[in-house]
Amino acid sequence: MSSGASPPQVLIAGNPNCGKSTLFNALSGGSAHVGNYPGVTVDRTSARVRLSAQDIELVDVPGMYSLTAGSPEEQLAVNALIEGDTRAVICVVEATTLQRGLYLALQLVESGVPVVVALNMMDSAERLGLRIDTERLSQLFGSPVIPVVATKRRGMDALLAALEKQLGPVSGAPQPNVAYPPELEADVAKLVPVIAQWRPGTAPRQLRAVAHWCFLSLGEDSLRDVPDTVRQAVHDIREAANAQGRNLDLEIVSSRYAWIDDAVGQVCSVQDPQPPWSERIDRVLTHPIAGLAVFAVVMFGIFEALFAGAEPLIAAIERFTGFMQAQAAAILPPGVLQDLVVEGIIAGVGNVIVFAPQILMLFLFIGFLEDSGYLARVAFGIDRVMKGVGLHGKAFVPLLSGFACAVPAVMATRTIERRRDRLVTMLALPLMSCSARLPIYILVVGTVFAGQSVGWFSAGAVALFSMYTLSVLVTLTAAAVIRRTVLPGPAPTFVLEMPPYRWPSAQILWLNAWRRLRIFLVDAGTIILAMTILLWALLSFPKSADVTEHYAAERVRVEQMGAPEAEKEVLLRAIDSHEAADQLGNSFGGRFGHAIEPAIRPIGFDWQIGVGIIGAFAAREVFISTLGVVFGIGEADEENKPLRQALQDARHADGTPVMTPLSGISLMIFFLLACQCMSTLAVVRRESGSWKWPVFLFTYMTVLAYTASFAVYQGGQLLGFG
Repeated sequence: MSSGASPPQVLIAGNPNCGKSTLFNALSGGSAHVGNYPGVTVDRTSARVRLSAQDIELVDVPGMYSLTAGSPEEQLAVNALIEGDTRAVICVVEATTLQRGLYLALQLVESGVPVVVALNMMDSAERLGLRIDTERLSQLFGSPVIPVVATKRRGMDALLAALEKQLGPVSGAPQPNVAYPPELEADVAKLVPVIAQWRPGTAPRQLRAVAHWCFLSLGEDSLRDVPDTVRQAVHDIREAANAQGRNLDLEIVSSRYAWIDDAVGQVCSVQDPQPPWSERIDRVLTHPIAGLAVFAVVMFGIFEALFAGAEPLIAAIERFTGFMQAQAAAILPPGVLQDLVVEGIIAGVGNVIVFAPQILMLFLFIGFLEDSGYLARVAFGIDRVMKGVGLHGKAFVPLLSGFACAVPAVMATRTIERRRDRLVTMLALPLMSCSARLPIYILVVGTVFAGQSVGWFSAGAVALFSMYTLSVLVTLTAAAVIRRTVLPGPAPTFVLEMPPYRWPSAQILWLNAWRRLRIFLVDAGTIILAMTILLWALLSFPKSADVTEHYAAERVRVEQMGAPEAEKEVLLRAIDSHEAADQLGNSFGGRFGHAIEPAIRPIGFDWQIGVGIIGAFAAREVFISTLGVVFGIGEADEENKPLRQALQDARHADGTPVMTPLSGISLMIFFLLACQCMSTLAVVRRESGSWKWPVFLFTYMTVLAYTASFAVYQGGQLLGFG
């Protein structure tokens, strides 16, 4: 960051679950803006904060346990330090787990950057009887240590005052004197000149810190942007140390922890932060059976709230969208402009905001579970299952959320720290059978399985149960395959220290949920709106003048009839429906449906089903209303008996029925496995930062859906079920 007009940059760093983001929200007051770090697809959350004499740019960096970067996310914070863009760091340390947090704080102080230690959750420490002498700890670190309670905004003024002082002239306070072994000091002395050539003008103290960082971080040659000369020097020194039977990593880490243990012994009067009741609760929540049973009850409550609680808001949004469409239709003259506004723009905006209630509620629930400490317990208990298929322990919440809607589920993968693990999860979870698939299942079941049974159970119930069971099995299988092929790597390591139980801040929960909803509405919503308009154009153009002229004559004929007005109204609505069906068949989408009929015929579909599949790309449930237009029924839903009858009566060119039990199963499997949802693709684009992954997602799911439907339909015919 250049000096001058730009405010000084201050990082806010800390371990995961230490309250770092809560403190960031408390300091920023909800004014944060979100973008991506340059060159990577990781959120960069920042906010301009006013001090008494100047503004600063506060940047919330990814959570980390040390500056030994093991992932691109952790490397961001390291780059921000060694690239010289950072003027100061607020290091958030959880008071109840002091040793763990002070390791990162010690590294930051050693790096030479001005540091303020925010000792967070002091209220929890006090309740546990933990007494911390923050003045003595400040003396040992040579940096101010400020007790705070971020959820209650306690200590914020003192923290900002200490930060402003650190941004001023260097105070010359004594620095921590870690007793590293003489052999290690000699190795550092060898490496410092090489680093000085790489980073000329760096202060001697910072050169030593970078040397320690290189020894730890370059041991596996895992980081980029480090000169080969430095890598080679590190390699030579490590080889020489190995030959002497020394372990450089152990020498550095153990020396630091020895200093930290001594410091904690001087400033703490109690060092057992876990109360007995917490351990008793943990024994239940982390139990492989009881813990999962409790989690099942909790998630059932969440999903019930998502469906029941969000449904009135979703219905209100849909009614408002319909009202706006009616108003626009009344104001604008019939024609292309009216269709664009009503069916393209207003419908597109409705397709975006209709997800808002579920997204907001889901992130409020997830935030509550995470901030309370419960989510860590569940992740610990279920990690064994997740690891078996190559998923992270925290992937269970997004996967279960996929039963409701893949859009908020993909966004929920943000709780997973590593990018590779996030990608594996978001590429597999759209296979979970979301609520938008249910209307299609109901339509097919009501069309081809009405009155049938399998033993004591109805055929429809068996079909629905099979679809949901299959979705879980396919999702886990896909995750295992993706982990071993497209995104290969070792099973994700799940290191977790149980955070204490605490009551989350309602304000912080709301700010976090609102920020994520705003990102969806602005970023993914833009893509969804554009794709909705494009899909409308494909299903609306070109218009056939012959069709228009034919049905205009039909309307004149009906108007001239001597029938009652009510009967005329029914006939005119039927004419409108049939005209819409004929125009759709002549559109680019209709022509494409005819074009792909030879390809979809082997899986039991005709061109009309093909047009429905194209329309369903806007949203899966649109498949039903599109079929209503194709068959000239007008308004249609899954309970619409005329639509069911039309599907039962539909015939291929050779006279065979289009919808049979076998083709119905093929259709359900296709929609179960295909990515017929542009909203999902848009949010995957937003979360992954690249079109590569949504294209891959759409391709592999379409191929999987076609292959499975082909196997079911053709195999069923070979077995005589046609």
